[in-house]
Amino acid sequence: MLHRLTATEVVAKIRSGEVTARAVTEDVLARMDAVNPAINAVVARNDDAALRAADAVDAARARGVALGPLAGVPVTTKENVDQAGHATTNGLRLQKDLIAKSDNPVVANLRKAGAVIVGRTNTPAFSLRWFTRNSLHGHTRNPHNPAITPGGSSGGAASATAAGIGTMGHGTDIGGSIRYPAYACGLQGIRPTLGRVAARNASAPDRHIGAQLMAVSGPHARSVDDLRLTLGVMAHPDQDDPWHSPVPMTGPVYPKRAGLCLAPEGLNTHPLVVQSLKDAAARLTDAGWDVVEVQSPPFREPARLQAQLWLAEMERGAKAAFAQEGDPDALHVLAEMHKITPLPDLNEVLDALQARLGFLRDWQAFLTDYPVLICPVSAEPPFPDLLDLTDFPRVLEAQLTQVGLPLMGLPGMSVFTGFAEGEAGRTPLGAQLIAARYREDILLDAAADIEARSPAIKVVTPEN
Repeated sequence: MLHRLTATEVVAKIRSGEVTARAVTEDVLARMDAVNPAINAVVARNDDAALRAADAVDAARARGVALGPLAGVPVTTKENVDQAGHATTNGLRLQKDLIAKSDNPVVANLRKAGAVIVGRTNTPAFSLRWFTRNSLHGHTRNPHNPAITPGGSSGGAASATAAGIGTMGHGTDIGGSIRYPAYACGLQGIRPTLGRVAARNASAPDRHIGAQLMAVSGPHARSVDDLRLTLGVMAHPDQDDPWHSPVPMTGPVYPKRAGLCLAPEGLNTHPLVVQSLKDAAARLTDAGWDVVEVQSPPFREPARLQAQLWLAEMERGAKAAFAQEGDPDALHVLAEMHKITPLPDLNEVLDALQARLGFLRDWQAFLTDYPVLICPVSAEPPFPDLLDLTDFPRVLEAQLTQVGLPLMGLPGMSVFTGFAEGEAGRTPLGAQLIAARYREDILLDAAADIEARSPAIKVVTPEN
């Protein structure tokens, strides 16, 4: 049952000699055999290389060599980042033969730390949706409840981690793609500050300004300690990413004060979500935090501008690929986005970039007074699966806080609070925590206090 261990537990047991890295890896690969057919989370296995990496950890320990911070820890990587020798598909048939020649810095840092990469996880076509299905690898399911989405676009990463296929799942986030899968799969997940984690796919041209300012990589895990550990590894400097900033992982002392916003800018927050937010606030209060109900800085206009920048990039760099790929889900979502957010012209793009500075200023001032904001990850419990194909406006409205935050490049975290009976049956719930730039340490501290007073996250076995 080694697949049930957290990353911190794996590291301790391997260093003490209680278990070997090979034994941990073999158990996780067996777990993948047992549960992945039901959830389709891992779409490219890495068995032989994983066992070789595990054996290298065991050999290093036998020689008395100092082990890396993730030595022997089984992890997964998302199929939209380069991993040497594997296809960077991004959920596309068009890219099934796009074999990376080098590692994305995120992957390279995991390897350097001694992590054992056991597989690559599914993502929707173009990593576009909060649901995970594509025409190349098919449909990923939520291991807690197949009637609800596993989230997206890092749905494969979260589904795998929740089911015990690795202790950490790498994800990316430009509009909620780390935070929402963590929420939907009952995990802890953190979107780091822009520049915290170096990333670059050498297999593709550099991205346009929207993604440069808003897209980040980060971890999903079953414990806050594991997030702290894996984020520290991912944040190792790499000159391949000019946006990377080697800021210390721990900042100055801060007051334990949090703002609670149940319905940002009139968001119609579901009663179950309201209760989850109040639960998170009560748990922080119990831990000695001063929690005050407040109005948040703006989300709506940042969300509109985020969508504009995103659409401008897709129109410039991926319009032909959408048509050529012909993925019906992606085409539907793109058309719905165009209905709600018209394609911007050059002046609108310039105006969006100018407005970004003012919004960031507003948020920084707020987060000086309230080092943490507690708000919804989503206005609704995890959606019935594929809801965006029948009611896209409802989905987009509920995801306001996820879409708005990346414009400012701020860090956000989804913290698990428990389970409830929702529209589609048993569903995980959580709260979103937001902090100032490079203050992931505050998010992790607050999340640890909530975690200590919440139900434990356990590996879940999906129904076959």
